[in-house]
Amino acid sequence: MSSPRPVLLVEDNELNRDMLVRRLKRAGIAVISAGDGAEALRLMAEQRPSVVLMDMNLPVMDGWTAVRNARADAALRDIPIIALTAHAMDADRQSAIAAGCDDYATKPIDFPGLLAKIGKLASA
Repeated sequence: MSSPRPVLLVEDNELNRDMLVRRLKRAGIAVISAGDGAEALRLMAEQRPSVVLMDMNLPVMDGWTAVRNARADAALRDIPIIALTAHAMDADRQSAIAAGCDDYATKPIDFPGLLAKIGKLASA
């Protein structure tokens, strides 16, 4: 029996990344992490995560570009992506969905809500 694929957390803020990794692991979720969009694309190809949690404001390659690149790549386009952003306006949600994200979560993170979104997308 194979082990479940990990969740990929893409977050450039080290404190936010460490906190979310710890909380996800406590919830029984295997986690890998990246600090920018370019690293995220590499890990998506190598690790085939079950879900990607993508901060949209990243160095090197921002989340918007990383999501569009993932959706343009036949090997990556089916991996579910949840946008993570501090921007809570409805237009921001619509922009994330239009860029190719499957769902959207605002910061500060509603952790039970995020777990529900991960569960829904990981089993889809």
